[in-house]
Amino acid sequence: MATVTLRDIIKIYGEYVAIKGVDLDIEDGTFVVLVGPSGCGKSTILRMIAGLETISHGELRIDDKLVNDLPSRDRGISMVFQSYALYPHMSVSDNLGFGLKISGVPKDEIARRRGEAARMLGLDPYMDRRPSQLSGGQRQRVAIGRAMVREPKVFLFDEPLSNLDAKLRNQTRIEIKRLQRQLGATVVFVTHDQVEAMTLADKIVVLNDGRVAQIGTPLEVFERPANMFVAGFMGAPSMNMLPAEVGPGNTIRAAGIAIPVPADRFNLPAAGTAVTLGIRPEDIVPEGHGTRPELGADFSAAVSFAEMLGNESLLFADLGGTEIVARMQHPRALEPNQDVRFRIDGARVHVFDNQNQNSLLR
Repeated sequence: MATVTLRDIIKIYGEYVAIKGVDLDIEDGTFVVLVGPSGCGKSTILRMIAGLETISHGELRIDDKLVNDLPSRDRGISMVFQSYALYPHMSVSDNLGFGLKISGVPKDEIARRRGEAARMLGLDPYMDRRPSQLSGGQRQRVAIGRAMVREPKVFLFDEPLSNLDAKLRNQTRIEIKRLQRQLGATVVFVTHDQVEAMTLADKIVVLNDGRVAQIGTPLEVFERPANMFVAGFMGAPSMNMLPAEVGPGNTIRAAGIAIPVPADRFNLPAAGTAVTLGIRPEDIVPEGHGTRPELGADFSAAVSFAEMLGNESLLFADLGGTEIVARMQHPRALEPNQDVRFRIDGARVHVFDNQNQNSLLR
């Protein structure tokens, strides 16, 4: 497999700067997920790595070889598209082997690679079928197999699961991760789905408006978001954001509530400074549901709406004029606008600087 290195990569369309100086190091054999909202530049970066978009400025290296002007076919990459891009008139077998055939690979080698891919992906029973005779998940496996047989240095995936239903998406996600581990492959995977990013990635790259907002492991990005954008984007539902100010004695005041925080968790400015308080829904604990946090603050609020999810409910309530979402484990039925007692976990809140929106975590 291979390393991929991006240095000060910029992409300009006319007067519009789509990618604004991206630096990224992708190590050999790692699964890197580019995630962010629509229009943030993640697919553009993938297409530049693939050679499908030109690079306006900067350097792109694969295995330390400069590939800015190298054609796609010579970069040692294979790409799996959202739309599968299979040949509808060809069988699965022919779809798997066609690229190798036009590249002049010997027939016995084509048969070996095709057979290995079919075996790993469970495609043996479908080799004589055409794409129209396959389910969405089977077609996606054929697209992955077609990429595999090329034995590329780098696999590129452009939102490959977005056309699948929820159950099939979960199954295919597991298959892709298992396959990557079996092959020891270097993978760059684009998605807007946070669950895909969190479950697949060795390293997540969060993009916002053509720039890198944060790079880290899934746990780092979720537990220690670098700024308000990452905090609000990663996690479903989003982190609750409340206007607040620094109080005396390691407290944060929001909506009239003084929330104690660990003395060594933040680099807090002077008391009275306006900040933004971030609280994940699971850190607002309804009384009687989940473990009561030792360090925290209590409040009561009327629940305007409860979204039942089976083993948990999402409770929507008003706190000081801001709608917040709390997560209730092992839920019970609630009356409309019923008052519920909550406790905020002070050991897990986040505090952000209002000027630069960066986290104040140490």
